[in-house]
Amino acid sequence: MADKEPKVQAALAADAPTTKQTVDPWNVAGEIGADGVAKAINYLTLIDEFGTKKILDEDLARFEKVTGKKPHRFMRRGIVFSHRDLNLILDRHERGEPFFLYTGRGPSSDSMHIGHTIPFEFTKWLQDVFDVPLIIMMTDDEKYIFSEKRTIEDVQRYTLGNAKDIIAVGFDPKKTFMFSDYDYMGGAFYRNVTRMSKHITLNVARAVFGFDGSSNIGKVHFGAVQGATSFASSFPHIFGPNEAVTNLIPALIPCAIDQDPYFRVTRDVAARLHFAKPALIHARFLDALQGPGSKMSASVDTSAIFMADDPKKIKTKINKYAFSGGQETEAEQREKGGDADKDVSFQYLTFFLEDDEELEQIRKDYTSGKLLTGELKAKCIEELQVYTKGFQERRAAVTDELVADFMSLKKLEWKGNPNPSVVVQKENEAPATGESAGGSTALTQNQLKKIAKQKLIDEKKAAKAAEKAAKAAGGS
Repeated sequence: MADKEPKVQAALAADAPTTKQTVDPWNVAGEIGADGVAKAINYLTLIDEFGTKKILDEDLARFEKVTGKKPHRFMRRGIVFSHRDLNLILDRHERGEPFFLYTGRGPSSDSMHIGHTIPFEFTKWLQDVFDVPLIIMMTDDEKYIFSEKRTIEDVQRYTLGNAKDIIAVGFDPKKTFMFSDYDYMGGAFYRNVTRMSKHITLNVARAVFGFDGSSNIGKVHFGAVQGATSFASSFPHIFGPNEAVTNLIPALIPCAIDQDPYFRVTRDVAARLHFAKPALIHARFLDALQGPGSKMSASVDTSAIFMADDPKKIKTKINKYAFSGGQETEAEQREKGGDADKDVSFQYLTFFLEDDEELEQIRKDYTSGKLLTGELKAKCIEELQVYTKGFQERRAAVTDELVADFMSLKKLEWKGNPNPSVVVQKENEAPATGESAGGSTALTQNQLKKIAKQKLIDEKKAAKAAEKAAKAAGGS
């Protein structure tokens, strides 16, 4: 079997960008080259730009040693590729110390697509491995605030439907709390929202998120809402009312890399509040059917395979729209082989096919020319049909009553690590809390430049206003 590391590197840095790519919570697009073709997202560049850490082979080995579980295929294949403080979460699990999982969904359509299920499938696996409580946030308020067209009634309807989709992934209701921002806002949660908002300046919001004078104040404020969910003290019905204790319980947040800016700010504020800083584990995106550099859209049916699609529709979409890395003719494919890194069908198999050896054999056969594009698409179609069929069967069993149970303010039940180790602290050695307990998460150089520039603009405006006031006073 081929060495894993070169394949992971190739997956993360398929094309070194020559111009800046766009990855933020609202926009994801690869670079457009001189030929007008979008390039694959360069994830190694994002690691440097965002200041995260690449998940290395030694991290995977430690994960397996601490949990006793083989790392998920997403981790083995570089799909989950980056982290902040995952090592500290593993330390806590090893010692039997509490932490929780937190993920979420912005309800923007009636049905989720297969790209939406990636973080939830991985989170469900983490919940099973660690046996810890999970918080799932439905950001219906965000989807209303950031949209010119959606109504509150729309996003609330989407919330119910998407909640059923998420539950169908297989989460345990005994250790999962799901909530709608519209319904849960208040009490301890809102207290933490205000703590967050008090420590986020307008200049920081502009620098990190790109807001300007035309951005509504709801957008500027939403980062405080999403960040406050990272704090265990926002959920006293789960972790208890003693904030001196719960503020020191960290979250592990599995999410796509585009959400990292929110939590970079959250970690900075947490340090100032002396709260536990959330840890993160980042996934790359599942390309749209149109190929590398694109992202599935809930509003564009031909960009994605939706979880509600029937087998015939899945077959039609893959055959008609899935970007191929193969050659123009069968003869050329036999002679030259295809490009698996650019082929959407192969990329989907990378996400959904469990067997590593089978996936590697498909890659070898396709790149050598032994496997034709039609045959590769047929294999992809088969895997996706099985995946969506299982989901649809579970989804059909989710009732309104079950959704209400997931969203009820009930005590959760979890055990954590059943066999924790006792770590003996050496004399004069600080506790192994690392970044999570304190210290500031530095902003990127670009963000610091934006803040400095905005500060200069504000100073000039203030000077002009003072000069104008002085002239007015002199003329009176």
